[in-house]
This record gives sequence, C-alpha cells and structure tokens, in this order.
Amino acid sequence: MSTLHRLKQTVSTRIQQRPVTQAATSRIAPDETVPVNFTVNGRPATVHVAPRVTLSDALRDHLGLTGTHIGCEHGVCGMCTVLVDGDAARACLLLACQLDSAEIMTVEGLGKPEDLHPLQASFGKHHALQCGFCTPGQLMSAYDLLDKDPGIGRDELPEQLSGVLCRCTGYRNIVDAVAEVAETHPNGLPAPRNCAATELLPRASVGGPSRSAVGVDEVDLEGIAEIRMPQAEPTVSIAVHQQVRAEPQQLWSVMSDTERLARCLPGAELVVDFGNDRYKGRVQVALGPVKLAFLGDIHVVERDETTHTIRALVQAADASSGNVQAEVVVAVDAAGSGSAVRADARVHMTGRIAQFGRSLASDVSKDMFGQFTAALDAMARGEEPAEVKPPSALAMTLRIPAARVRALLNRIRGRN
Repeated sequence: MSTLHRLKQTVSTRIQQRPVTQAATSRIAPDETVPVNFTVNGRPATVHVAPRVTLSDALRDHLGLTGTHIGCEHGVCGMCTVLVDGDAARACLLLACQLDSAEIMTVEGLGKPEDLHPLQASFGKHHALQCGFCTPGQLMSAYDLLDKDPGIGRDELPEQLSGVLCRCTGYRNIVDAVAEVAETHPNGLPAPRNCAATELLPRASVGGPSRSAVGVDEVDLEGIAEIRMPQAEPTVSIAVHQQVRAEPQQLWSVMSDTERLARCLPGAELVVDFGNDRYKGRVQVALGPVKLAFLGDIHVVERDETTHTIRALVQAADASSGNVQAEVVVAVDAAGSGSAVRADARVHMTGRIAQFGRSLASDVSKDMFGQFTAALDAMARGEEPAEVKPPSALAMTLRIPAARVRALLNRIRGRN
C-alpha cells in the first residue's frame, strides 16, 4: 500500500472526526448553497457551494485554482491530489462542505513560475512530465512523501509514488526527479514557495442556478455583483498592440462612451446600465466548433482621460461551459499621424471552457481584440464600422491560421 493510500485513510478518518458545522447539518433546498470557510495555500477563502460540490470542483470552479486536475473522479487515478491539513488526499472524494476550517494546499502553493519549488525544478530537469496531466498530482504526492520521509531510499519510491497514475507511463523520469530531491535535501524538504498569508478572494459562486441561464427579461436589475479577481495565474494573457489611423482624442471620444465602445467588440451588447460605470452585458463567441453565450457583469474601475486609458473588470458565465473573469486594459498613445492601441487582458476560465487548449483560447481572444481595435478605429474616424458579428467557427478557422502565417512571414522578413 502506497503512502498516499494510507494517508487518504488518515484524512478520511480525520474528516469524520472534524466537528460538524451548522452549515453541514442544516437542511437546505437543492438549489441553495452553504458558505464554507477554509485556508487555501495560506490564504483565507470562502466559497458558497451546494452540498454536493466536491473539493476539486470548489478549487477549480470557485477559486480558479485549475492546477488541481480531475481524472477518474472515483479516487483511483490520484490526479486531484492535494494536501488537507498537511496530508495527501483525493480532492474528488471530499465534499467541500466537509472541510470548513481546513487548511488546504494545492499545486499552485508549491511554487511560482519565477520561483519554482525544488520538486518542480527537478521534474522539469528530468522531463518528468509528458502530457503533464498527472503532474500536479505527482508533485503533491511527492511533496507529501518527502515532507514526512525526507530520507527515503530510491528503491522505495516506485511503490510509495504508485498512488498517482501516469497515463503516459513516464514513471522512470518521475522517480528520477523525486530521488534527486530526496538526495539533495536528506534532512527536510524546503517549504512551499507560494503559500502567503494574504487574502484569497472568492470567485462568483456557481453552486446555485447559473446566472447565464436567465434571459434578458429576467436579468437582475438591482445591480451587478462585486467583481473580485482571483489571485491565481490567468488561464490566458492577451496583449494586442495595433497601429490605427485615428488620432488619440478621436479614439477617446468613443472609449469614453461605453455603449459605443461595446459595439466595437464582436458579439457584445450592453443589457443594462446601472450607472457609476457598472453594466450588465452579453457576448457571444465561437470557441472552435462550440458556440458560447456569456452573460455577466462589467465594472469600469478606471477611466483616465489624461493617459487615454480604461481598465475594466468582467465576470460572466455560460450556462453549459463555465465562468470567465477578466481584467481588461485598453490604452491609446499617439503614434505618427495616428495612434497605437494597446489592449491587454488577463483572463481566468473555469468549468468546461477551461478544458479547451490555451492556444485556442488565446487565438480566439486575440482575434476578437484585433476586430475590436479595427472597429474602434473606424468608429473614431466617423465611419460606422461594418456590423461586428460574433466570430464564427468557420471564419475563425480560416483567419487564425492566416494570422499565424503572416506572423511567421513577418518574423522571417525581420531576420533578413
């Protein structure tokens, strides 16, 4: 029996012995949620979830911590391994409402891209990841093992690490990576590098009815929900810089009018204006062959006429595909006889939409911002832009490869 299997039993026993909270014992309706307070990667967090929501879903869908992968959802594959109160556990087997006041550590807490934990660095050095799907579970299982038994011998590693399955069967490199860390740190594993005692803001709850499941006539007219961006790394980061013919002041005249600005974004429309730069909006987009319709909240938190900069926070949901949160900054600078438009966005995706490849999501997002910039330029110059329709799957299929070819040709020309 591997260490993980034994510890899973320990965690299950500990959870059964945990004091039962009022939320866990209250009878609630199927569409109601309960608040759960716990600590994730050193940061306090509160999620509002239905009692049936597992810890893995709460981490991914409510906190944006998508590093915890979901595999079999039966506690067999170990992909969703996290630490609960210091012990390894399958997040798919635990209900979030069981974990009130628990301390949880996910792979995001292990290290940061610019400051990797020795285990993460060793996995990279030994190429202990092929498709990478099991890597978060492997890392958390290895961390738990070396944290409790830092002097473990290499011969014991295959059995002790067997609690997490690798579908690529790349076990030799994984054992090599863990063995090197065990040999380098025989007296104790270094502490995690990204567990800070700062606030982790919860995401919008998806435990109840989906906000996007309602029509325009049923939109909550009382105002938008408070938008809080997750602190995790974004799913996609977008940076589109484009030269346009319009002058900065012409562009700003459109940017300062949110309704006109929204008309420049493909497939977007403002549904309700609540005042104070808070809006309800809808956007349709095709992500590959899948058509999505997001309905959500928009808050323009910065509108600087001096620098011609707008910063907005957005959170929206699609009934079947998940949630999106984004921080979007659009800025305009003078450039020659025209302007340079910079559009930067940090996009967090959860739910089914997050399962699409980052490359596809990035390409679609960049294409939308490219169309947005062109439409903004046309409207600023007094030309009513051609109807900005939601990007279709076919148009996207043709346009994205063409853009990549143009980029490749530009790079080749730049070298010559």
